[in-house]
Amino acid sequence: MLDDATTRSGGTAKASSRAAATELAVAAPAAVTVPVPVPAGFATRCTRTLLSPWSRLSLLLVLLAAAASSVLLFEPQKLLANGWPPHVAGPVAVVLFAVAYGLITVAFVPRPLLNLAAGALFGSEWGIGAAMAGTVLGAGIAFGLGRLLGQEALRPLLRGRLLKAADGQFSRHGFRSMLAVRLFPGVPFWAANYAAAVSRMGYVPFLLATAIGSIPNVAAYVVAGARASTPTSPAFLIALACIALPALAGGVVAWRKRHHLRGR
Repeated sequence: MLDDATTRSGGTAKASSRAAATELAVAAPAAVTVPVPVPAGFATRCTRTLLSPWSRLSLLLVLLAAAASSVLLFEPQKLLANGWPPHVAGPVAVVLFAVAYGLITVAFVPRPLLNLAAGALFGSEWGIGAAMAGTVLGAGIAFGLGRLLGQEALRPLLRGRLLKAADGQFSRHGFRSMLAVRLFPGVPFWAANYAAAVSRMGYVPFLLATAIGSIPNVAAYVVAGARASTPTSPAFLIALACIALPALAGGVVAWRKRHHLRGR
């Protein structure tokens, strides 16, 4: 009987030990799953820094500097004017020329040279089409880059009466103002693009005014390039007149706008 009691007490003790071990084994994983907070401040600060207005403006300046340097090194405008591949012709050549035209105008290549090259390579009709397509494409790329990467950083710097008045003119009368700028050949193409991008001008009025306002100047240069071999021909002389008349009209508009802006 004592042995039975001892056996029972031993069995009870062992059962209690097994139950306690089981409870500890079940409780252990619950303790491991407690979440540990991980600080995310560094990643947040890096993201904010990379997406800040001044970081985007710096990226824009780097891209423009790289584009300008590549133009100075490789001179792609000479390829368009003198080294066009002879096996590339027809509509494919016109499309390639328009794309190349748009890309290198973003890098500050003078458009008159490209317009003359379009006329010399493709003649008047196809040359005007290629040059106009390249003009609108280049303006759209520059406007998009300036709006995305530069507007937010540069707008707070528009101080002074003249700058604020010019910005207000572009923002409120975008189509009319850009049309006048495009008709005036004295305003650099790239400067007008980025000035419009910093303002609150809409994308569609900008492109529409660029397309319409650039037709006289582009057509004149293209026709001059196409008829450069006959400088005394009526077409060449008319083209020269069409280059001079928009410049005169643009000068008158600029003179009137200057007094209008000073009066504000």
